[in-house]
Amino acid sequence: MAKAIVAALCALCAIVLPLRVTAGETNLLQLEAKIPLGHVAGRIDHMAYDAARNRLFVAELGNNSLGVVDVQARKVIHRISGLKEPQGAGYHKAADAIYVANGGDGSVRVYRGADFAPAGAIALGDDADNVRIDEAAGHVVIGYGKGALAIIDPTSRKKLSDIPLKAHPESFRLDADSDRIFVNLPETRSIAVVSKADGQTLGNWRQAYGGNYAMALDDEKGRVFVVFRNPAKFVALAKDTGAAMAEAGTCGDVDDLFLDAKRQRVYISCGQGFIDVLDARDTAFARVGRIATVPGARTSLFVADADRLFLAVRAQGGQGAAIWVYRPVD
Repeated sequence: MAKAIVAALCALCAIVLPLRVTAGETNLLQLEAKIPLGHVAGRIDHMAYDAARNRLFVAELGNNSLGVVDVQARKVIHRISGLKEPQGAGYHKAADAIYVANGGDGSVRVYRGADFAPAGAIALGDDADNVRIDEAAGHVVIGYGKGALAIIDPTSRKKLSDIPLKAHPESFRLDADSDRIFVNLPETRSIAVVSKADGQTLGNWRQAYGGNYAMALDDEKGRVFVVFRNPAKFVALAKDTGAAMAEAGTCGDVDDLFLDAKRQRVYISCGQGFIDVLDARDTAFARVGRIATVPGARTSLFVADADRLFLAVRAQGGQGAAIWVYRPVD
């Protein structure tokens, strides 16, 4: 309910105070394709990618389904139905398995990557949400409930352990240089730093702003990027201390945030109806691009291997749901 209220307020802001977009701000991401999702209604949540097969997995939350998109053929090739408000998806390459986290019943459903056949289920209990693949340890990590990260073994498809948190986790990221996990806890206006090795809390960074749902890491420069909704702010934090290094305004109702390490750009997808592009080389993170999309299109996925940004656009105004594919321009 809280998310819905925030989204409604941000949409109102977009009507009352429209953001300006100039021609020079639209050429860093070129819209390459619009892939129709077919008869899909309601909200679309997070996505995952199978790079070997060029397949995009789309959590169609409002439709209780997972769409499988062949990106090269630009069409939906399969749909897994009968889910319960799927919020997150992850693809485990070594296990060749798709993990789907269901907010409606707290379950994690597992499907074979080759033919999408059911391969198991894990009961977490409540509000299964974001999914991350721990490539180093070979585990799957899923946020759920009133405050926990579940560590799952993809071989046995069983939960190995829980990492306790003080509130429900939204976006979280695994540190490539240590065993740390950085976790957004918007209910407590904080970022938790926990150890995936023993589950201990290493830090709790209180934040001045609220609504910290989106997060990305800049491993090369030791930075944590977070976007807040209340107010709409991008903030860069030092990975080791949590100290604020920079902040910049951005568009409203953000749900996803990615670093394009090759070009040192930050991509921010906003339900207000824009994608903002920030310059990560600039200490002030100047906005160098603002691309108009459609209201409500706030979930996205940047895939470095494919060099593409995928934006989920829900059905509205007589237009069907689709995945918009953007190609970054150097």
